[in-house]
Amino acid sequence: MKELEIYIDGASKGNPGPSGIGVVICRGEVTIKNISSFIGHATNNIAEYMALICALQEALILKADIVRIKTDSQLLARQLNKIYKVKHANIIGLYNQAVQLLSGFKESSIINIPREENCGADTLATMAVKKELKKNVLSK
Repeated sequence: MKELEIYIDGASKGNPGPSGIGVVICRGEVTIKNISSFIGHATNNIAEYMALICALQEALILKADIVRIKTDSQLLARQLNKIYKVKHANIIGLYNQAVQLLSGFKESSIINIPREENCGADTLATMAVKKELKKNVLSK
């Protein structure tokens, strides 16, 4: 059985504003993939869900059986663990997509971790936004 531990984060400058996602995929103690991607104009919550969806798609490509998703987004973790209801229209579609992707694994968990334990994904998400903003400044 292939088990992956995945750290996710979304960053939004302005909320809503220019946003990015960061994903760190680990097998055991080894980081096997880092993803840093600009996603356009979004809220922080949307960026968090986009990071999750990207991570789950990547885990399916990597043929993982078990995924342990670690996030510092309490809202995302509580919504996916069915502690909170999803009320915001902008999030419902992303939530449903995440649930659909999660069904592709034999086992999955969404774990809320302190922000300090999510530095890798946070750095990648922030880097995506900064890189895009810098590109826009240079092209003007």
